[in-house]
Amino acid sequence: MARQLIAASLAEDPEQAYRHAQAARQLAARVGVVRESVGIAAYRAGHWAEALAELRAARRLTGRSSYLPMMADSERALGRLDRALDLVTGPQAEEADRATRIELKIVESGIRRDQGLPGAAVVALQIPELTDGRQRRGSARLYYAYADALLDAGRDDEAREWFARAAGADTQGETDADERFDELDQLAIEDLQADDDEDEGAEDFVLDDPDDDPDDDDIEADLAEELEADLAEELEAEELEADLADDLEADDLDDEDTGDDGPGDEDDAGPGIADSTRDEPSPFEIHYLPPGGPAADDGNHETAGDPGPGSPGADDAAEGR
Repeated sequence: MARQLIAASLAEDPEQAYRHAQAARQLAARVGVVRESVGIAAYRAGHWAEALAELRAARRLTGRSSYLPMMADSERALGRLDRALDLVTGPQAEEADRATRIELKIVESGIRRDQGLPGAAVVALQIPELTDGRQRRGSARLYYAYADALLDAGRDDEAREWFARAAGADTQGETDADERFDELDQLAIEDLQADDDEDEGAEDFVLDDPDDDPDDDDIEADLAEELEADLAEELEAEELEADLADDLEADDLDDEDTGDDGPGDEDDAGPGIADSTRDEPSPFEIHYLPPGGPAADDGNHETAGDPGPGSPGADDAAEGR
């Protein structure tokens, strides 16, 4: 029986340790330390119902309350949160020593998390032993549980700090606090790198200057060309109007000179002189036609200076000759 108990305590595989403990139980089922060893081995192997039964038996045989944390955690693992909470907060917990009550607080924090109360899980562990600066046997587990509760509550930076404290206090390798710290530390580094990348992206991002936009430059160049073309057309039209005005002025001077030299009375309308009493225009008058109007030589008017046959001017001219 003793050899089986020693083998159970030395075995690294939880299942193998549980088998050695069961072998010892077959030899001495009514010995409290044997039932305690079987209960602890079952607990470490994850056999929650067996662990709960063996630890209850050990408590009855020995009268110790140090088994309460493992019993409450087994109830929690079986999904019986109310029973687990009764063990944690019941009168038997008040009778336990301080080390056992700290372990019960750790179990209570896990129960609160299972209930969906991460804030309450954090508060359950805020006990004097957490911050008094003294290192105890169970300090590593306390720090680890507190870090885990903080992480579940979304307080990652604080969780990282407490995982570091747990790793420093865990000299026996009871937890994986160092690995959890490394994971959070890596995440923190990645977050910082992501923030730096975002900051660099924000600095590199500059609003597009309309003057520097190639498309805008092309549009402005097209507009400038169109404007120059419009100005050129306007100037050409103005030059054409000026030329037409000069031609009209020259023709009017020619008509005046012709009227002064022609025969006849001043009261008679001679060739080249418009009769002011007539409504119809003289065939010798030149009318200004704006650009885009009917052409001056479209057949409705005769050319100035050459009266058409059958016109009154032509007949007078014939009689004069």
